[in-house]
Amino acid sequence: IYLQIHKLVAKRLQPDNIKRRTMKMFFSCALLCAFLVAYSNASCSITQPKLDLNLRLPKVCKEEDGTVHNFGDKWTKDCFKCECEKPGGITCCTSYLEPRGYDTQLCEKVFDKQSCTYIVRKKNNPAETCTFTSSSG
Repeated sequence: IYLQIHKLVAKRLQPDNIKRRTMKMFFSCALLCAFLVAYSNASCSITQPKLDLNLRLPKVCKEEDGTVHNFGDKWTKDCFKCECEKPGGITCCTSYLEPRGYDTQLCEKVFDKQSCTYIVRKKNNPAETCTFTSSSG
């Protein structure tokens, strides 16, 4: 058994395996960072649960308009992606990106509520679009 363990440890410490593991770790970290950057730009709001008359937490989530959702439910409303979370709180984040880095003298951004997207168009010719360099949520 000692020889088997020794061979396994020696194999794991070979330069090729160390390089491979380092690359996997680097790739995983880069992927995680990209994910965090993408979602850190989102604008979110959290609605805290309201206690009932007996000071108990709710068993469902309730929107301002009275719409009820079960824990774990996800929905999109007014271009916000929302989720009902225990113990009755609602988290809603923007589902769109806002364009940045365009000529604000010549161009304007216009929000389309149907598609939940922005377009950047020329002020003097709305049929013509403008380019932009970045976007944020």
